[in-house]
Amino acid sequence: MAIRCTDFGVKSWFASNPRNYASINVRIFTIRCSSGAAATAVGLGERPWKTSDARLVLEDGSVWKAKSFGASGTQVGEVVFNTSLTGYQEILTDPSYAGQFVLMTNPHIGNTGVNFDDEESSQCFLAGLVIRSLSIGTSNWRCAETLGDYLAERNIMGIYDVDTRAITRRLRQDGSLVGVLSTEDSKTDEELLKISCSWDIVGVDLISGVSCNSPYEWVDKTGSEWDFNSNERAAETFHVIAYDFGIKHNILRRLASYGCKITVVPSTWPASETLKMKPDGVLFSNGPGDPSAVPYAVETVKEILGKVPVFGICMGHQLLGQALGGKTFKMKFGHHGGNHPVRNLRSGRVEISAQNHNYAVDPASLPEGVEVTHVNLNDGSCAGLAYPALNVMSLQYHPEASPGPHDSDPAFREFIQLMKQVKQNA
Repeated sequence: MAIRCTDFGVKSWFASNPRNYASINVRIFTIRCSSGAAATAVGLGERPWKTSDARLVLEDGSVWKAKSFGASGTQVGEVVFNTSLTGYQEILTDPSYAGQFVLMTNPHIGNTGVNFDDEESSQCFLAGLVIRSLSIGTSNWRCAETLGDYLAERNIMGIYDVDTRAITRRLRQDGSLVGVLSTEDSKTDEELLKISCSWDIVGVDLISGVSCNSPYEWVDKTGSEWDFNSNERAAETFHVIAYDFGIKHNILRRLASYGCKITVVPSTWPASETLKMKPDGVLFSNGPGDPSAVPYAVETVKEILGKVPVFGICMGHQLLGQALGGKTFKMKFGHHGGNHPVRNLRSGRVEISAQNHNYAVDPASLPEGVEVTHVNLNDGSCAGLAYPALNVMSLQYHPEASPGPHDSDPAFREFIQLMKQVKQNA
């Protein structure tokens, strides 16, 4: 079968430009079509683009068809959305995402590839990555490999070409949902739905799976090309014990850059052993999951309170809230992103912060003497605490901002000043 074709758009142009008509050569061409069987015979039967080969089944019964990249198989996790525009590699290696699928609201992911300098931990702890558009190429001088290869090597599933806007709207309306990612055709939608409905992240100790196994010394500082606030360094060195509940490398780098000698200890490290080391201060780090699921960590915090200055970040903030007598609760869909406005109630200053948490401290449950120092301006939730009588300070978000803005970096200086004050008054 042959079809004779011409360009009617060009003819319309001819009509409006009659003087140029004679100088234009009209090309008429023929397209020859063959049947599907003939096309297959000459090797043209397969489509030259990837088709949907994966599904995301949410516990509400919705099924989202997608295309896979990274690892294959079936994985269950809690779906949360992150509103950061950049920094997907730091997000992938943030231990606070253990047990979760991270959905990026920024539609275009993968264009800068990945490198070996921006990792926030030794591995990827998240359960999977959900994105709208996967870049087919990379363009960055630091790129070492593609995002797809990076995830495949670490056995992390990813899907793309899915309506992330619609899923985000559903999560904002219904709250965080458990989902199942699968590339296995042998599993029916009903089987995957059953898996999602039978799994729960609430009450699960996720910290023990991301913490270090033994104490170690941390010495790396922020690289000179990335450093900032360098004129605010302390003249003396302070020894800080950092409890690893899923600590990020750049939190440690910022502490080291402010002049701290750092010893990182496991989440189960006894408080008595910490106090034997006579630290100038103790940091309780960020980490994944439900603070109520780790009562041993709360007891550790209680035993250290009042003995040395304490700084809690994210999970550490929530554990401090419980140790001080307050309560924590699961938020509807949490805070995940690098653009959350927070007001410092002491100074009145508004900071744009990087956040990653699904739980929050209930300020109404806190005893007298505990001060709410920061408030999230999106929903009014507690974003920072202080208890001057016990030399305690905490933030619900990530002051090291990896990824994110550097507005909250002075919090590390405040911790230094707190340790210095206590040391002088001893």
